[in-house]
Order: sequence, then C-alpha cells, then structure tokens
Amino acid sequence: MFISSAWAQQAGGFSLPGVPEGVLQFVPLVLIFAVFYFLLIRPQQKKMKQHREMLSQVARGDRIVTNGGLVGTIIKVLNENELQVEIAEGVRVHVMRGMIANVINKTDAAKE
Repeated sequence: MFISSAWAQQAGGFSLPGVPEGVLQFVPLVLIFAVFYFLLIRPQQKKMKQHREMLSQVARGDRIVTNGGLVGTIIKVLNENELQVEIAEGVRVHVMRGMIANVINKTDAAKE
C-alpha cells in the first residue's frame, strides 16, 4: 500500500582505471602509518639516540641528575655500567649509567 519495495543497487565506488579495487583500500592505512612514523616514531628514535650519546660521554666531574631526581657529581667511573656519584658532602652512592636523566654541567675529564 503505502510502503514501496526497496531494491538494493550496486554503489558506484571510486576506482582508477588499471588499478585493482583492493589496492585502493590500503592507501589510507599506508598514509596513517606514514603520519605516525614522521610525527611519533622518528622523533622518539632521535631522542633515544641523543640520550645514548649523552650517557656514553659522561665522565668524572660531570654534574648529573638521575631519573629519581637526585643531583650529584660523578666521582669515579667504576665500569661501563656503574658510576660513583657524590650527592652530598661525604655521601657517595653507586648509580647505574642508564639511570642518568640529564647532565647539568659538563666538565673536562680530570687528567689522571
């Protein structure tokens, strides 16, 4: 009566001549990945590389900040992973090299 029959019709989708339809479905995914790479992944890798270089260049006499927020001066490099840091006069602690957050004052390495 008042309701007419609705028949499904094939929608005319966007297509380029000579390009299969399946390839066009992946174009937005590739674009999203490219945006994530240039805005998120690449800057984070650059920051990590700079931090690794900073850690490899710390030496005796440098004033540092640890990840825990302690500020101290490197007294002795014990091995490639461990440093002896003076956080107060006469108070020396051992700190893992990877736990250094920042170098405040870079000094020339003391000559032995």
